[in-house]
Amino acid sequence: MIDTHCHLAHPDLIKNIDQIIQDAKKQMDAIITSIAPGDKEKSFEIYEKYKGFVYVSLGIHPIDVKEMTDKEIDQYKDFVLSHKNDIVAIGEIGLDYHWIKDKKTNERTKRVFIEFLDIAKQLNLPVILHLRKAAQEGFDIITNNDIKKAVFHCYAGNLTLAKEIIEQGYYISVSTNLMGSKNTKKIAKKFPLENLLTETDAPFLSPFSGKPNVPQNVKFILEKMGELRQQPIEEIDKIIVNNAKKIFKI
Repeated sequence: MIDTHCHLAHPDLIKNIDQIIQDAKKQMDAIITSIAPGDKEKSFEIYEKYKGFVYVSLGIHPIDVKEMTDKEIDQYKDFVLSHKNDIVAIGEIGLDYHWIKDKKTNERTKRVFIEFLDIAKQLNLPVILHLRKAAQEGFDIITNNDIKKAVFHCYAGNLTLAKEIIEQGYYISVSTNLMGSKNTKKIAKKFPLENLLTETDAPFLSPFSGKPNVPQNVKFILEKMGELRQQPIEEIDKIIVNNAKKIFKI
């Protein structure tokens, strides 16, 4: 099993991080944690301690872009470039029209998004995309910018666009809120396994009310996919793990 997107340095996880990772190692092949500017030191401590099991991606969430100055963003770009040999992806990056309503702010977010796409191309790394209420625009941006390797994190958009995503050779990441979206459920049931990944977005999207999500809850995604596809979980898991190894080169 593999969790291709979570946030291990989040306060809800960091307090029990060693136990969480030890439990995960009993069941899982790997974890990819997404690092935000504010938790980069803690995240790299986790990475260094569990290297070979925990992998990292670096990016700026659109909400963080809103809060950062241009100087801070430039400094973070330098940080990303200085750790190019430690990371497996650029992300999460993208657009968020759910939480960010201001047109000027969204234009700046889009500019930063494209700047990080350029870094991904420079480093030949895949991108992990956060595109809340902006999936079509994000898709158009990455195709226009000649991005070859992309993961649509926690995708719950329409099926027409989902088919275009797959046709481009990109990946859709199915999360632990699988049963919360009709479109995600259909994607998990009918779309080619060769273009799907699994993620928890831990500590968010927990299948258990009142408890933080954890990487090993990927097993619930696989169980649901097994039910939907009437296919052995082991077969699904093997293909998805191979997908992750292929795109992230782990």
